[in-house]
Amino acid sequence: MGLMGTSTKERQSRRDAAPSPTGRPRPMPPRPQRPLPDHGPRPVDVGPPVAGPVEERLADKLSTARPVGSAEHVWVMALLRRLGRYDRAVYRSVAQLSTPLLDEPLRRVSGFANHSKPWFITAAGLALFGGPHGRRAALTGVAAIGATSLMVNQPMKMIGDRRRPNRDHLGVPQQRWVTMPSSTSFPSGHSASAAAFAVAVGDLLPALKGPLRVAALVVCFSRVFTGVHYPSDVLAGATVGALFGRAASTVARRIAGVGQKRKTPGPGDGASP
Repeated sequence: MGLMGTSTKERQSRRDAAPSPTGRPRPMPPRPQRPLPDHGPRPVDVGPPVAGPVEERLADKLSTARPVGSAEHVWVMALLRRLGRYDRAVYRSVAQLSTPLLDEPLRRVSGFANHSKPWFITAAGLALFGGPHGRRAALTGVAAIGATSLMVNQPMKMIGDRRRPNRDHLGVPQQRWVTMPSSTSFPSGHSASAAAFAVAVGDLLPALKGPLRVAALVVCFSRVFTGVHYPSDVLAGATVGALFGRAASTVARRIAGVGQKRKTPGPGDGASP
């Protein structure tokens, strides 16, 4: 009755407590792990915990290509590594800013800038209410965005091949987060489109130069603030966009100048013989 009346757990505990044939204590069986409480899915960023800035990656490629180089070669590698450290340091500094009043507005700005929505809305307003000059500026701005996006989002992002920052590892507060894009990080397409439109339209409509450039700067800063880009991504994208914007406005001016010359009568045009 003794053993028959005992439960399975009691018999198991007696066997575990009994000494082994060698005289050594029996090893205790592992305790089952209690499941941790589930607080919902935690957002995870794309990429490894640390994604090196593009400057440091370029320095690594140079050192691999030419392990022993000239003094200029060594200086260039050192400069690139220093720039990479500055890039990451600025990113961390922005992440550590205590700006509770700006977290939500800048997060919304960064998300609203997807697919160049602010610039297309502005272009539509200029085309509808800006007269001939507004329509020309709107068309020029949209053309600048198209050319810039084609360059930045295709060859430049493929060549850069840089992983997005890991915001959790680098300390960006989660209340600032927007959806992490799946594309590569370098350069910033949002910054490129913002700069291209602001420069192109601002060149043709000087009254809008200031407001458009301030709006473009806010979009550029929001991409670092929300943690989806390193500062060098934004700087490179804005530079490319500004160059394409200036080229687009120059072409628009030349086309308008040719059309104006054709409409203006010459010295002898329309006079009777």
